[in-house]
Amino acid sequence: MTIKITGTGSYIPADIERNEDFHNHEFLNSDGSTINAPSEVIVKKFKAITGIAERRYVKPHLTTSDIASFAAEKAIERANISREDLDYIIVAHNYGDIKHDSIQSDTVPSLASRVKHLLRIENPKCVAYDLLFGCPGWIQGVIQAEAFIKSGIAKKCLVIGAETLSRILDPSDRDSMIYSDGAGAVVIEATEQTGGILAHEAATFSLEEAHFIFFGETYNPKVDDNRCYIKMHGRKIYEFALTNVPLAMKSCLDKSGVDISKIKKILIHQANEKMDEAIVKRFYELYNLEMPDGIMPMSIGKLGNSSVATVPTLYDLILNGKMKNQEIKQGDTIIFASVGAGMNINAIVYEV
Repeated sequence: MTIKITGTGSYIPADIERNEDFHNHEFLNSDGSTINAPSEVIVKKFKAITGIAERRYVKPHLTTSDIASFAAEKAIERANISREDLDYIIVAHNYGDIKHDSIQSDTVPSLASRVKHLLRIENPKCVAYDLLFGCPGWIQGVIQAEAFIKSGIAKKCLVIGAETLSRILDPSDRDSMIYSDGAGAVVIEATEQTGGILAHEAATFSLEEAHFIFFGETYNPKVDDNRCYIKMHGRKIYEFALTNVPLAMKSCLDKSGVDISKIKKILIHQANEKMDEAIVKRFYELYNLEMPDGIMPMSIGKLGNSSVATVPTLYDLILNGKMKNQEIKQGDTIIFASVGAGMNINAIVYEV
């Protein structure tokens, strides 16, 4: 028996927010002082660092659970299973359902229960729950699904990563340009095929690192605003990720017994193009190798950083031939990897 992904799906919102749409923003420092540069210059520098030219936002009437269900429908259809046969629905997110123009996150009932409701699943033994693990949440959900199937208490699991980060952006914070909305989903099953999940690794660093990503007030002191927004200490995250993520990936690969030369693709959380590239380069340096060309597909340039949704969305796009010059074939060995709030890190070595 192997445990494999048998169906994938994603939802990419229709509304495109381009970099030039931020030219009229007044970006401020964390202390509320003015950044000594025109917004056009700030946006240009942002593009050079992150690789992001545009990102996607959901329509006002949609929520995170809505788009999670859209991605789930596609994954179930492609897996060619009955939704009533699902044993678990695991929804990775971080901020719940935040309605348009709302100041409050809604997590009761859980997003997983809402997705199960939207999918019209009648089976009460299909257990639905949420997973909060920062940006690595979807990968962690896959790790949990594998454990359920290995233990014999499940045969089929649906794992979703969904987020609507556009609802928690501080318009005066230049980091707000990083984030986007989206959803990705997979069906995971026990099969008689070869391959599947070969190894996994996960870690939480919270002694000094717990609050590198946090909820904070707007940078604009002129605004009477009770809302909290997503905030981060970017330099600390970069240094942390560059040190720790390659080590986790190496540990995972070494446990799998797969030679690094067999890795066809590394699907890393789409956080920041330069940071991701530096992580993968450092990973190969641990084996005294250079990073191969084309090993690291990137969707962040067009889709931005949709947190838990980036990795499953990227995988779905490649499998379905929607990424130029990128291909994953049956029998290929790939690595999923992520880093995010917590600070959490994880990785999976997977044979397609």
